[in-house]
Amino acid sequence: MSGVQGNYIEHHLAHLQLNLHTFTVGSGGFWTLNLDTFIVGLITALLIGGIFRYVALHMQTGVPGRLQNFVEAMIEFVGRTVHETYHGKSQLIAPLALTLFLWIFLMNTLDLLPVDFVPSLLQITGIEHFKVVPTADPNMTFGMSISVFFLIIFYNFTVKGWRLGKEVLTSPFGPYLFPVNIFFRLLEEIVKPFSLALRLFGNMFAGELIFVLIAMLPWWSQWLPGGIWAIFHILIITVQAFIFMMLTIVYLSMAHDVH
Repeated sequence: MSGVQGNYIEHHLAHLQLNLHTFTVGSGGFWTLNLDTFIVGLITALLIGGIFRYVALHMQTGVPGRLQNFVEAMIEFVGRTVHETYHGKSQLIAPLALTLFLWIFLMNTLDLLPVDFVPSLLQITGIEHFKVVPTADPNMTFGMSISVFFLIIFYNFTVKGWRLGKEVLTSPFGPYLFPVNIFFRLLEEIVKPFSLALRLFGNMFAGELIFVLIAMLPWWSQWLPGGIWAIFHILIITVQAFIFMMLTIVYLSMAHDVH
């Protein structure tokens, strides 16, 4: 791979960063915020919230419009999925699952934009680096998965109470092997946020990298591989959003189940 090609890939994989200690753009370090991930994640979240609020304020009881039909279909789909999987009584799970699915799906969908489109527009304003897909950033995926992990811990303590201690000490090998039970339980819980975050990040980062590699081909030869990969990628972005939502529901359901 030539130096020009390597620089092109590095350019598209670099983030627009803000050092929170010095408040300077473009500097790294531990206290660094990926501004592009934060901005795009915030915009997509506000977009979803705005659409749902608009539909709620303009609800039609007669013949609903296409947007209302879409929102109602999403709510019904997620609600049915939660009802079939989740065994608790919390009113938070269905809205949380719906938010995660639509938010992740919308952020994933940005990967279908031409890789040079947004960066080229922003270069006019002097911004050199800007990654459009927030879910290709492990900071975003771990942020969501750790939030779900805290909910898992919260429900484990609030729903099970003292029975949680008994469950940790005696499951799955009985009370006499309680050190092994504790080890496996800790391992099981720690793996959950890593499973959620790395699966989503790995798939989206790989998809973004393939689009970058396709963009390095001559312009006249990009259309066929780019079109084929974009069609296949539509399945990936949908499946990854669904898997994240489903695993969240399953993990929270497990936190409610008393063995």
